[in-house]
Amino acid sequence: MAVFTEVSAAQAQALLDHLALGRLTSLRGIGAGIENTNYFVDCESGHYVLTLFERLTAEQLPFYLRLMQHLAQRGVPVPEPHADAAGEILFEVAGKPAAIVDRLHGGHQLAPDAFHCRQVGATLARMHLAGRDFPLQQPNLRGLPWWREVAPQILPFLDAPQAELLKSEMAYQEQLAASAEFAHLNTDLSGPIHADLFRDNVMFEPGEGPGRERLTGFFDFYFAGCDTWLFDLAVCLNDWCIDLTTGCLIEERASVFVAAYESERPLSGAEHRLLPALLRAAALRFWLSRLYDLHLPREASLLKAHDPRHFERVLRERIAKPWHALHGGVAK
Repeated sequence: MAVFTEVSAAQAQALLDHLALGRLTSLRGIGAGIENTNYFVDCESGHYVLTLFERLTAEQLPFYLRLMQHLAQRGVPVPEPHADAAGEILFEVAGKPAAIVDRLHGGHQLAPDAFHCRQVGATLARMHLAGRDFPLQQPNLRGLPWWREVAPQILPFLDAPQAELLKSEMAYQEQLAASAEFAHLNTDLSGPIHADLFRDNVMFEPGEGPGRERLTGFFDFYFAGCDTWLFDLAVCLNDWCIDLTTGCLIEERASVFVAAYESERPLSGAEHRLLPALLRAAALRFWLSRLYDLHLPREASLLKAHDPRHFERVLRERIAKPWHALHGGVAK
């Protein structure tokens, strides 16, 4: 959520007028993230987020925006896009496709415990179930085809051990993708996923009792796509349930997360068997994207690339110590 495109107060006000949201009182660029231009917008009617899309096209965007609308209307706590009188939710600001959505209450929980993981796990499963009848299709644009495209571009920047890790893991994931068991996941246990549900994409607000925050929503759906639900779960486990310094999985937290997820949607036997492999896939995806953003960056007025070494550590940990939720621990 960097600022690639500057938006003036007059441009923001024009959109607010179109949506009948009232007079602009504050417009502030959001510096976190690396994909889109984002602003906090305060106005007479409330508090919103304005997003200008820098990579996604006007043809691709209905999937993301309509998915958020679909989930919100089914009770999943996500920001709902604001529509104009004709029902349109995609507009143009400063020459870019744009949307304005509700701003969630609360703040991030960057040091989660089992209490937070329980809420996120259960809500993730409810989100997957609510998306089953979503009619639009959009592949996960950071899935295996993107890995195949990007890995050769990244290899020249890596040292020998890193290059060997990338090549061997790509071979492993290609073999997994060609397996009959994985094809079953893609056919029967898949649908719209968030694909980027890190700690900073979930909001909590104070609840009853000290430190007992209540989850108020998931946001930043602009990496969403149709993929296996298990991949979405693996992305979450690799962020919510790890030691950030070492990348090691915190098994107690991971077990609580999966149990909460299964309280809403039990995993199949195939999903349990393939979870260690999908944890590796999720780590590879973010190692690749961080390497790409570091070595092949775009300019932005507020931009800070994430350190790719973090997900290199996570990937090495998942290879060395595969974790099976069904058995409650690391495979021996």
